[in-house]
Amino acid sequence: MNGKIIKGIGGFYYIKTEEGLIECKARGIFRHKDITPMVGDNVTIKIENGKGVIEEIHERKSKLSRPTVANVSLAFIVFAVKSPDINFDLLNKFLILCEYNNIEVIVCLNKIDLVSEEERDEIKKRINDIGYEVLYINAKEGLGIERLEEKIQGNITVFCGPSGAGKSTLINKLSSKAHMETGVVSEKIGRGKHTTRHSELIEVSGGYIVDTPGFSTLEIKDLMDKESLKYCFPEFTEYNDKCKYRGCLHYKEPSCAVKEAMDNEEVNKYRYNFYIKTLEEIMKEEKNKW
Repeated sequence: MNGKIIKGIGGFYYIKTEEGLIECKARGIFRHKDITPMVGDNVTIKIENGKGVIEEIHERKSKLSRPTVANVSLAFIVFAVKSPDINFDLLNKFLILCEYNNIEVIVCLNKIDLVSEEERDEIKKRINDIGYEVLYINAKEGLGIERLEEKIQGNITVFCGPSGAGKSTLINKLSSKAHMETGVVSEKIGRGKHTTRHSELIEVSGGYIVDTPGFSTLEIKDLMDKESLKYCFPEFTEYNDKCKYRGCLHYKEPSCAVKEAMDNEEVNKYRYNFYIKTLEEIMKEEKNKW
């Protein structure tokens, strides 16, 4: 029988299957292979003596460590346009992390009632121009919730963004109906206040949302090497293989197609400068390790 892990508590995993929710333990072979089942994993299970056992963990499309979730396919990056003002450096860090983890991104601009329509549209255009979809929302009032529900369908979705942007409010709004259903499940399978608990998937609108905000760490220099960074900037894609030198980092090399594209205003100058700043941080970190 196939299913998806939606919750893990103290070595027990709760698998959503066509026959309902089944409590399972993992076979010992996973421990010997140093593989731990994760919330979001697609698995094959077997019922032995009335108890569920995880037989196989299917190949993961993505894997996050904070929160610990597999197969996340969509991220809502939530930023307030005001109070606090949007920090584009921080936004770029979230975008890089999503690209690195092969996760589709939609930027959600919250608290849009605090700025003029002109200011709001200017921020949206700036983000659209680098290739990302933007949705206007008001988390407290529920504005834009229907559009989020449409996007969630068929995905495992994580919310990320800075503190105070409205992530938790959105999660609560979207999961309010679902929690009425899952609350009974949580009570039934609860194993004490001090039991180890990981993230949980909440079924919403034909998909799942992760019940805790993602990316608690944004240290890109600790995550990837200098060669990987350029692939986290989608606007570089058409130029990456057009440079004179193979493996060009778009840094100080001559005849660089990305730098030429920036000079021709085909690549956003601010984004390129942010790329260079991040690249230098990674290079410094790599040098220090040696």
